[in-house]
Amino acid sequence: MDAPSVPATSRRDSMMDTASKMPWWFLVIVLVAIYLAYGFFIDETYTEIFSFLKDGIAMTIRVTLTGYAMAVVIGLFTGLGRVSKNPILYNAATLYVNIMRGIPILVNILYVAFVVTPPAINGINALGTWLAQIHLLGADNALAALSVRQVDFSIRGTIALAISYGAFEAEIFRAGIESIGRGQMEAARSLGMSYVQAMRYIILPQAVRRVLPPLGNDFIAMLKESSLISVLGVRDMTQLSKLYAASSFQYLKTYTLLAVMYLTMTILLSIGVKAMERRLSTDD
Repeated sequence: MDAPSVPATSRRDSMMDTASKMPWWFLVIVLVAIYLAYGFFIDETYTEIFSFLKDGIAMTIRVTLTGYAMAVVIGLFTGLGRVSKNPILYNAATLYVNIMRGIPILVNILYVAFVVTPPAINGINALGTWLAQIHLLGADNALAALSVRQVDFSIRGTIALAISYGAFEAEIFRAGIESIGRGQMEAARSLGMSYVQAMRYIILPQAVRRVLPPLGNDFIAMLKESSLISVLGVRDMTQLSKLYAASSFQYLKTYTLLAVMYLTMTILLSIGVKAMERRLSTDD
């Protein structure tokens, strides 16, 4: 007896459904990467550009890692302030979040680098002088002798990025904390835990688990936003690309390679974030 035939319409629909689920976007990226890799190996100009930019890669990664670590710490404490019942903490945290989220990151970088840093150094000098007067430090201590020129622009840019992204991380932590049912806090308090203990041992561990994927996405965003510190003359990948292109007039190849380098790092990080999301959903 002959097996029943599958209708042509069903086969066509199945093929179209399979084709629609194919990661064509990834295939396009792979093809472009292969083409550029081929050009990289046969064209010495790309090798020369990469050699010129490799120091900028280290600077970009260092600024991103340091700035994001600071942003997470700022965001955690600010997020706790956002859910606090203390009106002073709540209003201070809310004011910071609203201001930082309303200012473009580029403007914030310029403001921190040229407006905030000089008076901050003056304050540090005053602190060093006072500590010397009460004989806790020597008269020529590092705090009193620190000058504005000693604060590298990479440090200023990193601090500006941390302050800017701290507001975004604060909202992520706030949302994560508020996603935990109130009954868990009430149950912890009924067991004799203080508010701090309940937050530390019960609420935060669960909230942190839930906010890991969005935190990962923000890390990718900061990696891209770190290119803004090039306006301060920091020799990251973007700044070195500008210098090389201006001296060699190889604008197409230089900025193409720069774009591919950023794209490669962000795609690899995105794959890592997706894997983390799948792992967390599986564990749940």
